Formats: sequence, structure tokens, C-alpha cells
Amino acid sequence: MNRIGGMTTCWGTKKDKKVNEETAFIRNGSKLLEKLVDICDGKCNSIRRFSATELEKATNNYDPRKLLTDHFGYKLYKVFLQGRPVSVKKFDDRYQYHEQCFNDIVYSSKMSVHKSFVKLLGCCLETHTPIIVFEYVGEWTLSDCLWGSEEACCRPLLWIARSKIAMDMANAVAFLHAAFARPIVFRDINPGNILLDDNHEAKLSDFSLSISIPEGESHVSDAVTGTVGLIAPEYLATGNFNEKQDVYNFGAILLMLLSGRTLFDHSRPAEEIFLLDHVKKCIEDDRLNKAIDSTIIAEGAWPGKEQQLQAFAALALRCISEVAEDRPTMIDVSKELRKMHLSAISCGQQQG
Repeated sequence: MNRIGGMTTCWGTKKDKKVNEETAFIRNGSKLLEKLVDICDGKCNSIRRFSATELEKATNNYDPRKLLTDHFGYKLYKVFLQGRPVSVKKFDDRYQYHEQCFNDIVYSSKMSVHKSFVKLLGCCLETHTPIIVFEYVGEWTLSDCLWGSEEACCRPLLWIARSKIAMDMANAVAFLHAAFARPIVFRDINPGNILLDDNHEAKLSDFSLSISIPEGESHVSDAVTGTVGLIAPEYLATGNFNEKQDVYNFGAILLMLLSGRTLFDHSRPAEEIFLLDHVKKCIEDDRLNKAIDSTIIAEGAWPGKEQQLQAFAALALRCISEVAEDRPTMIDVSKELRKMHLSAISCGQQQG
């Protein structure tokens, strides 16, 4: 607020706010345009502009009661705009999240054509860090459904639903790797950014850490980033990563889907605390059932189900191979998971 001769004027506040919004809009707009031009190769992207006032009103000034997710680095709100539910993503204003926010916008704008990614609707550039508006998918994440929200856990994930989630997410990541001249590496596929609707249809979200591999290059070198336990060993050792890092990361997701367990469980023996070690030990000892979620076991058996679970576990272990060259491509992973899912549907229908 400005003071003139001991009097406080609202005019000064409004003027200052307008100047700040215009400055932020110019700065953010120019940076966003630069990134979009770089990543989109001159192709058009349709992104709607939202005003700061519009989003403040819709969220009731970011009312905590409208909060869907309080993630490290951002908060996600469910609100209504023009009569439809949407998700409003508000990043922390610190510099590192400012960069991640732009990443999220530019990559999401390219992926809106694919059904297994959360669709970007637009963004607000008037704030210090842009605020992003996405389609509303649902209240739950894969993390909620596996071991989080009590309400979500009341609708258990059965085997056919899990195999479909795995197939759809593999299709999404394979699209990133193969659909562009410069392959895109997601870098942090985790249960918290796989969103599920009421029918357990999955969509991948949050491109904060994603990056494109330069055309003609085999990898990118960067500071190690991602979720502990999901990072490939060669990336930890060298700082170099490529599509094989995502494959490793995805293999760990498959094991979480299969086991219903978190990556680390200190209730297990020391050598099995890490989920990947636990599943490997179970397979080596010919007791795979000990690694499978009790929800899947409780469904009962049907012809072909045991073979599907064994193939699923074997594929996951190939994905998390210590040697990057031994891991399959995401296209191959996608093909194998499609066969498993179709087999699960067929066998399940025969059983029914």
C-alpha cells in the first residue's frame, strides 16, 4: 500500500497490482513462448489464458477445502469454471518450481492429443509462477488406491483393472519415446502422478521433470532428479539418462501394481526392505504368491491367471535390470502388457 501525507490510498495498491501482473505476464509469456517454439517445431498449440482474478474466485482464494493434492512443490485444487470441473495446479513460487512449471505447461500442451495424459486447458501468466488449469480426472491417484485413501481402498483394484492401468501407462510412455523426433523422457513416473477416475481409468500427469533428448544424441546429462527407488542405477552413477531410465522406473511401477506394496517396507527383513529385492527373492525361492497383493489372491484363481501374473512379474524384472541394455523398450513393454490384459479379460469372462 502507498502512503501520501499520512493517508493510505487504495489507488496505489490497485496500480501496483496491475503493474506487477503486467510485468509477470510479459516475463512468463515470453519464456513460455520461447519454450513452446523450441519443443513444438513451429506447430500450433491451443492454450487458453485464464486471469489471476478468475482463478482466485473459482478456488475461493485457494481454499484448502478445495484441495485435491498437496504434492511436494505444488498444490492441486478441484474447482468449477464455466460449469465444468477442472483441476487448478499452483506451484510453489521458489525458482526451481518456476522452471518445473514451464516444463509442465509445454510438454502437457503436446500430449493433449493422447487419451492417457491429463489434458491441459490453459494457464494464468499474471502470477509470479504461472498457474495451470487441467481437465478434472478424479479424486484419486494410484497411490491412494493402493495404500492411501480409505475411501479409495473401499473400491479395491482387481487384477484386470491393474493390468489395464499398466497397459495404458506403458502406451503413454512409449508415445513419449517414439512419437517425436526428439524422444521425451518423463523421469518421474510414480503412483502419485497416475490419476484415476471412478472407473479406474488412468491418466499420467506432471511433466515437471521431463526433458527431450537432443536430435542425434543418445542421452542427456543432468543433475540426478526423481523419486528415490525409481531412479536407474546408471543415472545415479553418471548423471546420464535416456529412455532406459523410464523403463527402469516403469518396472518399479509394475511391481507396485503387482504387490500392492510401497517401494520401501521396514517391516520386512533387512535384505527385503526394498520392494525390488523382495520380489526378486520371492521369485528365486519359487514363492511368487508371497509377493502378490492379497486383493489379487482373494479374487480366486481362473485358467491362465497364474501365468499372467508370472509373465507380469518377469516383465517387471526385465525392466529393472541393472544393465540398461538388457531392458526392453517401452514399445515392447506396451505390446507385452496389451497381450496380458487381453488374456486377463478373456480368461476372466470365461470364468464369469
